[in-house]
Amino acid sequence: MNEPSPSATAAMRRWRLAAIALGVLALAGAAAMFTRAPSAAPAAAQPRAALTVTVATATTAEWPLTLAAGGAIAPWQEAVVGAQVAGLRLAEIRVNVGDTVKRGQVLALFDADLLRADETRLAASWQQAEANRQRALQLKGSGAMSEQELLQYETQAEVARAQLQSTRLQLRYASVSAPDDGVISARSATLGAVANSGTELFRMIRQNRLEWRGEFTAAQFARVRPGQRVELALPDGSRASARIRQLAPGLDAQTRLGIAYADLDPKSTARAGMYAQGSVALASSPALTLPAASVVVRDGRSYVPKLVEGGRVNLQAVQVGRRQGDAAEILSGIAAGDRVAVRGAGFLNDGDLVRIAPAPAGDGRP
Repeated sequence: MNEPSPSATAAMRRWRLAAIALGVLALAGAAAMFTRAPSAAPAAAQPRAALTVTVATATTAEWPLTLAAGGAIAPWQEAVVGAQVAGLRLAEIRVNVGDTVKRGQVLALFDADLLRADETRLAASWQQAEANRQRALQLKGSGAMSEQELLQYETQAEVARAQLQSTRLQLRYASVSAPDDGVISARSATLGAVANSGTELFRMIRQNRLEWRGEFTAAQFARVRPGQRVELALPDGSRASARIRQLAPGLDAQTRLGIAYADLDPKSTARAGMYAQGSVALASSPALTLPAASVVVRDGRSYVPKLVEGGRVNLQAVQVGRRQGDAAEILSGIAAGDRVAVRGAGFLNDGDLVRIAPAPAGDGRP
């Protein structure tokens, strides 16, 4: 075997030295990495609050038991004022819709010139017939006049008087008067029209009295009594009071609902034709209440965002009962003293972290 040349031997020695140097450097770097002081671990990311909310506490209060029902507001009684004479022209209309009238007040006048002329003519005829009757009575029993002739004169006088009275009655009816105190609710009278007997001219609400006709189910109707107070929520946002006057004798055969007639407070802003929701107060009972704004309806069920430890919320399923103003009764799912989110409740999900803010004045908390 040939021995390597001196130059090759020197090259191999240099390569080995370089390899050893690189190995030493690598070991030194590794040792430095293992001996270096560990750096501080990065801070754990803190969860962010989903929303800033106000909080209310479930409390117990005495609430009245109520029966809720809807019903129409209508006149207590409505009077129709019609023409009682035929063939006369309507000469004057003195009232319009909305006017308040008194019993006996003149509402309209017919042109009665023809009737007055007839009255004068019939009055003269009656006077003549009455004079003939008086002369016949003087001759009665003298033999100068038969009983048949005497009866004829008496009949003519009675007929003339009846015709005169009929004409005077028509003259009285030519002046259309209000049958009672009330307010005019409709007018079909037209100036210059020739009316027939019985033609409707006006409608009026007698005594300006309105009533609420509440429709109750059979179970509710059994608990309603005359004299009970009813609180009505009117369509314009205002409220009105009424008192039940009487009940229908039975339930409607089609709807199976019973009607309660309640007289409205005359100072209310209710108007005939409105449909109003009413509640009849029966008695009082304890109620666990929360602000109605804290109740969230999702998928047909009611929830409240209940605060739990750690500033998080738990969407708790609840059963809602009565409502009164801005508060709602909770029948199940919440206990007295539980805290729930109010403002922003509709935007919260189960497990959300919230930030609690002071509740502003008038937020509806119980």
